[in-house]
Amino acid sequence: MAEGAARRRPGRRPGLTDTRNEIIAAARKTFADKGFDKATIRGIAREAGVDPALVHHYFSTKEGLFVAALSLPIDPSKAVPMIIQGPREQVGERLVRFILTLTSEPAAREPVLALVRSATTNEQVVAMLREFLTRSVLNRVVEALGIAPIRMEVAFAQMFGVIVLRYVLRLEPIASVEIEELVELLAPTIQRYLAEQ
Repeated sequence: MAEGAARRRPGRRPGLTDTRNEIIAAARKTFADKGFDKATIRGIAREAGVDPALVHHYFSTKEGLFVAALSLPIDPSKAVPMIIQGPREQVGERLVRFILTLTSEPAAREPVLALVRSATTNEQVVAMLREFLTRSVLNRVVEALGIAPIRMEVAFAQMFGVIVLRYVLRLEPIASVEIEELVELLAPTIQRYLAEQ
């Protein structure tokens, strides 16, 4: 056997076949115990028994790891640029269409609704979601658009309400109306919230 051939790869434990899932399990525990803000890649790697570089290899960022750990449908590092890039006068329309299209797929919608349901009874989940949404989504859009945080929060609150009415309460006709009809109704209001001050 060539010298060094028996050496294990950095960051991996010998014989471990499911390192990625062990990292996700460690991340779930760490995020639940410490919240999004106080959890660190280094701490999650220590919990999983791997090198932090391996966590970065699989998930790139703490946000990417959070998305994977909670089975969220999309990474904010990919979603936020899709929303903010393009003509400023169409950002409300892009945001509304993005959220409605994303949540129209049950596979994308269910993990989000499960978290919302958990948040109604679990303060730890509330704190974790608040930290993640604030840092990874709301603050990025606020900074990119140069608007007051309250404007983004109100826009998000309105869209959140629409999703709850459409998919949790299933209130008609909002539950069955076509996405484009909702975009037409909601986009001007959301645009007004996100317009320059």
